[in-house]
Amino acid sequence: MASETRGDTSISAVVKAAADAADSVDREARFPTEAVDMLRNNKLLSTSLPVEVGGQSTSITELAAMARSLGAACSSAAMVFAMHHIQALCLRYHGSDGAAADLAREIARSEALLASATTEITTGGDVRSSTCAAEVEGDRVRLEKNAPVISYGDYADYIFATARRSSDSPASDQVMVVCPISDTELEPTSTWDTLGFRGTCSPGFILRTTTSAANVLPVDYGTMSAHTMLPSSHILWASVWLGMADAAIAKASEQVRSAARKSPGTTPPQAARFADLLVVHQTFESSVHTEIARYEDFLASGMPDPTVGFAIAMNNLKLNSSAAVIDVVSGALALIGINGYREDHKASMGRLLRDAFGPQLMVSNERIRANNSQLILAYRS
Repeated sequence: MASETRGDTSISAVVKAAADAADSVDREARFPTEAVDMLRNNKLLSTSLPVEVGGQSTSITELAAMARSLGAACSSAAMVFAMHHIQALCLRYHGSDGAAADLAREIARSEALLASATTEITTGGDVRSSTCAAEVEGDRVRLEKNAPVISYGDYADYIFATARRSSDSPASDQVMVVCPISDTELEPTSTWDTLGFRGTCSPGFILRTTTSAANVLPVDYGTMSAHTMLPSSHILWASVWLGMADAAIAKASEQVRSAARKSPGTTPPQAARFADLLVVHQTFESSVHTEIARYEDFLASGMPDPTVGFAIAMNNLKLNSSAAVIDVVSGALALIGINGYREDHKASMGRLLRDAFGPQLMVSNERIRANNSQLILAYRS
């Protein structure tokens, strides 16, 4: 299971709140308010921001451990935690000094919840392309964006939205605009009634904002994506999915132990299948730990840009993890049997199984494979 971190006591309280509400969150497709309130109360929304602005400079290793613990309790709450900290890390590395420092300080002080709007209805899910543009007039910036998905947009305090640098910029010349909800109008364009991750509450909106020009982060989005957004997304998401696999393994383990207690002195037939399932789970775990270490090494190096090989490795983490979580969860269901198929049994695998199929669709695996196929043309081992 996840290693202990500096925030053990605090995250334990969040995990309990998330677990207690998980079935309700899933059944009602509602936002995991209990878990997010507990995150805020324990100052775990600001934890990844720099100490200098009021955060705790929490490492990606520690954030991943928290995401994993939450993933075992409530997949939706864990995904909210992960997606929030992906934005917070962008602010930490690309907007916590200079003109944006006051923004970072206020976000830390208020324990604000951060969401993202990185896709656009006109770009087919390509996060590295924008149609909308940031229109700067004096000390104000105006933006209108038609986003097919805004993660928990109705519940966020700030929305980090990508846009072209100006109306004259090409689609790939992007900036990140931090949109305070007080300056922002969200017009719903769809609903959120999904198979899994139901509590992430991420329908589409037309986002309209007029806010301070200081809220345009000073680093181009291409640099921000390569350095922070892409690796932190794949690491924190994979950690959530590993937590989901942990929960499936725990249910399968209980089934095997229960069978062993009924026949003392004999090895239950499920034991061999469980041993095989542990191989898949441990391989999954090792791959996540390897890529966390790779990213920590990159951050420690002080290099401004990662290598092509680094980007391929992070993409492969997403591809492999999104498949591994299905393998572990479906394997646990097969081992548990009919009780895992029942929604009214403590061994039920329904929520985990439905959630497990979401990762392959969040930033489509096909899009990531297409990106890898372009990267390998420039790759030198």
